[in-house]
Amino acid sequence: MSFFEDIAAALDRDGIESRVNGDTMFVPITSDLEIQFVEIDSLLPAANVYIAAANVDEDDEDFEAVLVSVVFSIDDAVAAVAKHVATDQVVTVLRDLLEGTDERIQDLEFYQDAVNANLVRAEVGQNSELQVLVEVENGIPTATVSFVAIGETFEDLVDQAIEELWESDGDAVLSEEDRQRMFADLTTELEFATDEILDLGTFTDFDRLFDVLSLADDHAEDWEEQLVPFDDEEFDEPDVYDLFVDDSDEDDFEGGDDDEDDDGSK
Repeated sequence: MSFFEDIAAALDRDGIESRVNGDTMFVPITSDLEIQFVEIDSLLPAANVYIAAANVDEDDEDFEAVLVSVVFSIDDAVAAVAKHVATDQVVTVLRDLLEGTDERIQDLEFYQDAVNANLVRAEVGQNSELQVLVEVENGIPTATVSFVAIGETFEDLVDQAIEELWESDGDAVLSEEDRQRMFADLTTELEFATDEILDLGTFTDFDRLFDVLSLADDHAEDWEEQLVPFDDEEFDEPDVYDLFVDDSDEDDFEGGDDDEDDDGSK
């Protein structure tokens, strides 16, 4: 069997369709996107891997194929397809969240995180947000959901940082580096001082994900009231010694001391 025939058989076992035309194998990812394997050495074997627009003729001005990798074995080829299928699923879920295409999240307005493109947020309750991190883990698209209740001191910290930003060193002008450092310090303070986080789980079933997000929206205000900050200083934790010694043992120790005293007095 040829290199492409072996790849096609392996993909078929995973339920993935493919077709071959000359020295190119086409593997559809979506209706608009496909992977193309172009054989460059039949003996080694080796093939270039491209991502291209599906159903667009090579002579069309809109046609574009981007080289993304080179494969030298059947396993490499199957892994390349699986990676791009998973990545496309992640992009699709993120798009559905941002555009609110599912009626179960029609009351939620997700927006993309400024730093992590795979993280989206939506304001819920009075002063909280839902965070959904969608990424590929071990080749499987997953979504991790958190409910974050912002502490009451959030606005105070922001106001304090702004005041320090504009009033530090009197009339001195802060450099851009100084300002970035101050806001970085503020971000760190907010992470450790203001957020109470409720872990809602990790999902590979995205239909269930939307059910969970809908439920979280319904229960947001109730969860806010119950997620109170935990103060270690107010929690009287027993000593390790107390966990293993009961009152009777302490009495025995005290009794033993008395006996020793009596023995010593004789």
